[in-house]
Amino acid sequence: MAKNPTSGNYEDLPLNTGGADNKSSLVVCFGEMLIDFVPTVGGVSLAEAPAFKKAAGGAPANVAVGISKLGGSSAFIGKVGDDEFGHMLADILKKNNVNNSGMRFDHSARTALAFVSLRADGEREFLFFRNPSADMLFHESELDLKLLEQAKIFHYGSISLIEEPCRSTHLAAMTIAKKAGSILSYDPNLRLKLWPSAEAARKGIMSVWDKADIIKVSEDEITFLTGGDDPCDDNVVLKKLFHPNLKLLVVTEGSEGCRYYTKKFRGRVAGIKVKAVDTTGAGDAFVSGILSNIASDINLYQDEKRLREALVFANVCGALTVRERGAIPALPNKEAVLKMLQNIPE
Repeated sequence: MAKNPTSGNYEDLPLNTGGADNKSSLVVCFGEMLIDFVPTVGGVSLAEAPAFKKAAGGAPANVAVGISKLGGSSAFIGKVGDDEFGHMLADILKKNNVNNSGMRFDHSARTALAFVSLRADGEREFLFFRNPSADMLFHESELDLKLLEQAKIFHYGSISLIEEPCRSTHLAAMTIAKKAGSILSYDPNLRLKLWPSAEAARKGIMSVWDKADIIKVSEDEITFLTGGDDPCDDNVVLKKLFHPNLKLLVVTEGSEGCRYYTKKFRGRVAGIKVKAVDTTGAGDAFVSGILSNIASDINLYQDEKRLREALVFANVCGALTVRERGAIPALPNKEAVLKMLQNIPE
């Protein structure tokens, strides 16, 4: 594997600064957006928490905001309840310069809620309220076709694959975007408690695996998807997870950094050590960092040097996010990322 370059001309990374109207590098994120209720103190269980603070959540929405904060062009497609929380979420996207014209509001179901406890180590435990929530009731007829056809990158997770009608809507959106020439980006974002069973989760996540051009997966997810194989073994990744249509597979290792695999090369980029306050949104910040770069330089993954620089940038996005509570409020702007990059020793 190649050595980790911690130096590079990051000022010249191809981050787009055109704002939400720059359709040529638009990243459209599809899936769930919800309200996270996070304890006001860390290191306690949900039952022990004295109070909770509400925050916007949902991995695809986090990625959309992260891209916008980095100066990129993004949109979100999904469904929320026609309630105060749903309209609050739409407003948060708008305030963060994310195109929310693809959002829909359901009159019969509520916006999804998740209570998220932060353990002493900064990791999370989830309790979801979605039975069903509005995002699960997204119908194909409600898709914004024009927005999908404008996407340079179409990004999604797996939670929207759990239940109908949202699953069929998700699959249709992928097909429309792909036909229009979009790159498909997939972050499984495993939430096992939301699936009927572990086998259903494994089958559902893998059902669209071979369609993606870019996949970001964690070590824990590799272990789960391969039935317990070693996530650090390159042969496991290459034989079981890398498929012929894949342009880039990234394995995140938390604070340790990430590994990358393409048809031509593979390697590892070291992480940035920071004191973690809350890991919520770290993976989404990482995805925002790498997709922002690829949206502006579509062949980035073919140049190992440029790819490694972009992955260092993405690692910094994740590191900055864990230093604050919540996902969206903690997502960094480009200036903050460049400032931290300047302080990384060569």
